[in-house]
Amino acid sequence: MKKEVPDNVVFSDEKGYNASFLPYATSVGAPAIKVDDIAAWKGRGVHNVNKEFESKFAELKVEYQKLMEEYHWNEIIYNAKFSFEPVIGEIYHLYNNADGNPFLSLISPSEWNKEHVGTFLLNSNKKWVAIK
Repeated sequence: MKKEVPDNVVFSDEKGYNASFLPYATSVGAPAIKVDDIAAWKGRGVHNVNKEFESKFAELKVEYQKLMEEYHWNEIIYNAKFSFEPVIGEIYHLYNNADGNPFLSLISPSEWNKEHVGTFLLNSNKKWVAIK
């Protein structure tokens, strides 16, 4: 026959009255055991990580657009007509001739009346960098 034990008393048939050996409080006046709200913690974590990813993606997108613009100008200049070997560190001007074909010149836009496309500098990596 099973012994009747009140609900607020910790008792087991194997160990008897063992409330003092348990890793948690067992009396009625003990603080309530609360389960942490892991869902809210996960939600905040996901939100913060997504925000960081979006920020990094926006930075990469801007860098990609800059890279594509640099590529575009370098492709135009390397395909443009010029009859001299450009010197690293010098400034050159890109123009369109009457046919609309690009050509590279040392002459600045203020010295003649041609359709000026842009001003560029040849850097040490042989990459054209837009100045204006």
